[in-house]
Amino acid sequence: MIEPLVPEHWDDVARIYAEGIATRLATFETEVPSWEAWDRSHLEQHRFVATNNGAVLGWAALAPVSDRCVYGGVAENSVYVAEAARGQGVGRGLLDALVASSEQAGIWTIQTGVFPENEASVRLHESVGFRVVGRRERLGKLDGVWRDVLLLERRSPVVD
Repeated sequence: MIEPLVPEHWDDVARIYAEGIATRLATFETEVPSWEAWDRSHLEQHRFVATNNGAVLGWAALAPVSDRCVYGGVAENSVYVAEAARGQGVGRGLLDALVASSEQAGIWTIQTGVFPENEASVRLHESVGFRVVGRRERLGKLDGVWRDVLLLERRSPVVD
């Protein structure tokens, strides 16, 4: 079941985020932020968790790409699935919910950055209409190693 992410989900969301960080395939982040920092940086109406019998299996959220008004219709997504729930359609359900909520809010572009080695995430995003639009070489270092990042975007076919 997909439902809105609320503060009471944070412990589970943080645990799943930490699992993603530990893979070194999901993010440049090395520590889970506090709820307050995470809450400030994500759009309130575009946060979801996937649950099964009350257990949180994954989460997804949108963040603004800029505070400039011209970018009001562009957001960046994050999606994380618990290790035990990967490959079961959880990520797809979460991304479908994000796409639907973004289009209802007039967001015309969702973008994301994915490490090229994270082939499962690339395939997941492509399955909901994202396409690779570029490769940012040596964008940043993780554990002292330069990493490339693929830039993917999804343009809404219904939002003008």
